Amino acid sequence: MMNNTIKSIKNHRSIRSYLEKDISAEMLEAILEAAQAMPTSINGQQLSVVIVKDKAKKAKIAELAGNQNWIAQAPVFLVFVADFYKTSIAGEKNKMPSLIHESLEGTMVGTFDCGLAMGAAIVAAESMGLGIVPIGAVRKNPEEMIHLLNLPERTFPVAGLVVGYPENNSAQKPRFPLQVFAHKETYQAKDMKQAVDDYDIVMADYYKKRASETGDASQETNWSSQVADAYKQVYFPAVYPALIKQGFKNDK
Repeated sequence: MMNNTIKSIKNHRSIRSYLEKDISAEMLEAILEAAQAMPTSINGQQLSVVIVKDKAKKAKIAELAGNQNWIAQAPVFLVFVADFYKTSIAGEKNKMPSLIHESLEGTMVGTFDCGLAMGAAIVAAESMGLGIVPIGAVRKNPEEMIHLLNLPERTFPVAGLVVGYPENNSAQKPRFPLQVFAHKETYQAKDMKQAVDDYDIVMADYYKKRASETGDASQETNWSSQVADAYKQVYFPAVYPALIKQGFKNDK
């Protein structure tokens, strides 16, 4: 089965170069409505989106996110926020304590719901010919990001999304084979090591071609080397103390 929606999703690629061209208010509203339409745990709707179009603020976010210049270049940056400030108002109104944000379950719920909403925003934007790139590094300097966006307690910036018109299309990264991604009935651990070995060969070829195009030999790598290097450390160590300050204790 194949339709235009699935074709658009399968054509996904992250865009890191954008035209100096604004997107219409109608297109942005359609993206936000698609994001809001996604399901949330218990219909708690424990997420919000901060729309950033101000050039100075986008430039600051780009800096805080590790100098990712495409954030400043694109016309719109969306920040998906886990939002238990909203749900705590429901508790106050009904004279009940609000504790979920203090638990690991609450952090997982807020994060997952943000992910569902961002996924819909991505599909909506790409279906209209726009380019996107998700930005996890809104968590790189979380306290400064929280201050910049004026986020109240019990909220946290989970991820951002660059949205704009692509200047050019990047090459599409290969994925693991579907039979490795989707496990039938139970997780097939016995197949994973070979799958990683095979995928490393595919990705090494992809990165070699990209390096030849850019002239940057440092880009030659493979999947396992890249992932191992990233995950040998907690790459955003400021997240946990910032979560605690925002009320996400994760002790329940």
